[in-house]
Amino acid sequence: MKTFKQLVAEHAKYVTELMPWDLEAKLNQHGHSPLLLDIREPAEFAAMHIKDSIHVPRGILESACDYDYYETVPELVKARDQEIIILCRSGNRSVMAASTMQEMGYSNTASLKTGLKGWNDYDQPLVNNDANIVDAEIAEEFLNPEIKPKQINPQ
Repeated sequence: MKTFKQLVAEHAKYVTELMPWDLEAKLNQHGHSPLLLDIREPAEFAAMHIKDSIHVPRGILESACDYDYYETVPELVKARDQEIIILCRSGNRSVMAASTMQEMGYSNTASLKTGLKGWNDYDQPLVNNDANIVDAEIAEEFLNPEIKPKQINPQ
């Protein structure tokens, strides 16, 4: 049996991971526009996300990446050779998503290593669904939820 951390570490060996400053540099390159794919849950995305990212929850990623499904996202299906930066809260789900997309034939995927937590820590802006900038302290609280005692491994 593997833990989630072990599974992520295993897949991370085959996935390109970018740090927030790498993503900032890519976004500031003239004429360069990677597709930003946020795979968090709908409530997470609505609360805050990187401007211009598209939202496809992890739970429907595979069908969103392919034609002939209710969840199909044509922009994503057509982006198999485009640079895609995958985003989540901490950089774990995005590693798993990048690995899956590579198996589906996506040739240029990367995961934001520290997720939106690191993006916010690097003082980069996040916006809500109304396109308003989210205060960094509010983002900090949202992106770092407390683990409840019953969620901690009793060993």
